[in-house]
Amino acid sequence: MSPEATIKRQFGHRARLSLSPAAVLRADGQAHAARTMWNLLHAWWQMMPKEKRTLAHADAAIRQARQDIDFLAVLPAQAAQAVLKTYFAAWKSCWEGRADAPKFKGRLRAVMSVDIPQGRDLNITRVHRRWGMVNIPMVGRVRFRWTRDLPVAKHANRENRITGARLTKDALGWHIAFRVQTLETAPEPHQGPEVGIDVGITVPIALSDGETYEHGAWLTGKEQAQLLHLEQRAAQRRQSRKPGEPISRRLHRTYDRIAGLRAKAKRRALDWQHRTTTSIARTYGTVVVEALTITNMVKSAGGTVDEPGKNVAQKSGLNRSISGEAWGRTVTMLTYKTAQLGGTLHKVPAPGTSRRCSACGVTTPGNRESQAVFVCKNPDCGWSGNADHNAACNVLHLYRMGLALIPAAGRAVVRRAKRVKPATAR
Repeated sequence: MSPEATIKRQFGHRARLSLSPAAVLRADGQAHAARTMWNLLHAWWQMMPKEKRTLAHADAAIRQARQDIDFLAVLPAQAAQAVLKTYFAAWKSCWEGRADAPKFKGRLRAVMSVDIPQGRDLNITRVHRRWGMVNIPMVGRVRFRWTRDLPVAKHANRENRITGARLTKDALGWHIAFRVQTLETAPEPHQGPEVGIDVGITVPIALSDGETYEHGAWLTGKEQAQLLHLEQRAAQRRQSRKPGEPISRRLHRTYDRIAGLRAKAKRRALDWQHRTTTSIARTYGTVVVEALTITNMVKSAGGTVDEPGKNVAQKSGLNRSISGEAWGRTVTMLTYKTAQLGGTLHKVPAPGTSRRCSACGVTTPGNRESQAVFVCKNPDCGWSGNADHNAACNVLHLYRMGLALIPAAGRAVVRRAKRVKPATAR
């Protein structure tokens, strides 16, 4: 196999772990120790003068802390080094303006996680069709849900291997996220058609060829009623709690049940997004989407004390709906799935795509009479149709006109493609 015909691919794969009660306690202990190590590093950073905030001094500090504090010994040494590297990387991201400064991690709000930086410690084997086995340092051999092919220990090599993993705990239990590196055959260029995509709330995904992808509620009626009951119970128990009184175990259990239902809804939403984006990437060779600035779209309308906002409750509901559809995650999935299958994804400017008539090309205020119906106000046109389909056609039109956005110096720049003039007949 020639080097030109292969491509190195790095991706992550998340799987559910099946831990015994004793293993759960050991994993919880490691996660709490990792969080404590982060907080100790944060306190050390604030106390040290600027010239002593180096990786070598921090490494010496955590080694001494592991000797002085007994319960930190449950955290493997390599996992402690991973906490150190992650903390320094967080400061680097802050200095470059890509993130906020690192903060103290609270016990209840922080995500419980442990990093396994070396893949050779995992020793992955497949038991049968549904389960595999992985070795977790200082926890033991653990079963995990086998949902895709992974490089097992006896077949792993420099090109196809597990480079590391990360344990995370959510409301549904402990999971492991593998970091996988493979050498695969470069995909052939996708010969599928071009398609424009418009994302929305009523219709989550609408295509320029008239196809739509919709979904129902992520929770059943019974689960929604149960969630409402638990939220009301939690509110009542919060009101009955005296000021300064710690949260009771009953309230903690109620919070856990609420988190479990919300995690179940998120898992179903992820499954729908994966299935939908995979279907689109397999069908179309060129996918065009809008370059939306979602963070600006979900800003609060509360305003200030001097200038209060209008329709704050309605805007809050719209923000929740936009965040619930996770448009950015859909685009991210389409980006790597189209590349994996030989296709391409392009972004075009978003302004005006929902108000322009795809039939005559005229943008007139008031064209979109409702959320679902588009009626062109141009007296020479008068076209009417589905508003989402019209917007998707406009997205594809912008790409065919050569208006594509390319990232340059951290911002989007319009690129006009060179078009070849047709030869005139002589």
